[in-house]
Amino acid sequence: MNAASTPCVALPIIHLLSSGGFYGAERMLLDHCLATPGQHQVLFLDAPAELIERFRQAGVDARGCAGLGGLLRHLHQRRSDKPLLNTHNFKGQLFGWVGATLLRLPLVITQHGFTPRSRKQKFYTWLSLQLCRTASVKRVICVAQSIAALHREAGVRAEKLQVIPNGLPAASAAPPLERQRWLVGYVGRLSSEKGPDLFLDALIALCHQHPQLDAVMLGDGPEREALQARIDAAGLPQRIRLPGYQTAMQGWWQQLDALVISSRTEGTPMILLEAMQAGVPVVAFAVGGIPDVLQDRHNGLLAAPTDTAALARQLDTLLAEPKLAAQLRDNARRTQQERYDLKALAERWSQLYIHTAGEARA
Repeated sequence: MNAASTPCVALPIIHLLSSGGFYGAERMLLDHCLATPGQHQVLFLDAPAELIERFRQAGVDARGCAGLGGLLRHLHQRRSDKPLLNTHNFKGQLFGWVGATLLRLPLVITQHGFTPRSRKQKFYTWLSLQLCRTASVKRVICVAQSIAALHREAGVRAEKLQVIPNGLPAASAAPPLERQRWLVGYVGRLSSEKGPDLFLDALIALCHQHPQLDAVMLGDGPEREALQARIDAAGLPQRIRLPGYQTAMQGWWQQLDALVISSRTEGTPMILLEAMQAGVPVVAFAVGGIPDVLQDRHNGLLAAPTDTAALARQLDTLLAEPKLAAQLRDNARRTQQERYDLKALAERWSQLYIHTAGEARA
């Protein structure tokens, strides 16, 4: 049930973003709308119809919005409701900033992370940080301490900033399947910022060393053909598979012996929290918010960013030491339950929305 139908605070909240599919930020937003009290409405500036329908089927008021003009018309129609805007990526932030400034609506920006690899992306990052300094932006919520640090360095006032990590609703972990072979997984978009090429740097060598090791790369994206060519050239097309984008992960969690996160940049990855909840040990580069969540050899294994040799060594250690894997699995589940539970985090969001709206109306 959507939290808007509960007898809690019925504050109208309009979320704004553009999206190409159901990835980490979209998963976070859907869970957020269902768990956090308020009348949530999601406006997609660009999104496939099936994504909007997925939100609607879950009980969230979701709709497409035709550009900046369409957004301004919609906000003007809803102005009497005194909604609060919450934006979730650069285009949503930019359009939301214009709408909030013109119509004097309270604006909260959720910063999920940056990917400043190209000149255009670096400009977007710079502009995003500058917009956060303006009076139109009442709160900036960062999903990781590293993202908040970027804002402080850019001169965003400390009283505007708050760190609220992503969380997951409660769920029971399914037992792993008994197998004779190891299976290591990559889950994410097949694009440069997520480091699928770095995953292959580590896994191709390990597969040659361990005949009982297989890998699976779950996701789709612009690097798919190049990745498949590397796998074929290495003679491993039967052992490193690319099944494509997945709409459900539960069956895969039962099969995986480890999740590798080889991203070059991250916020607090939802897939990290899902693996922890499911009892799948994680080996990851220490980027973004990942070191906020994982402590090396306590609830996961970490490697220096982009150091694929170190990543391979950590994975090799995990597979060779079943007692360590069990310890990491148990501690990770406990960490997720105690620190990244959606119910507790939703209460923090609710209070933030109420206080921000109250300040705007005072």
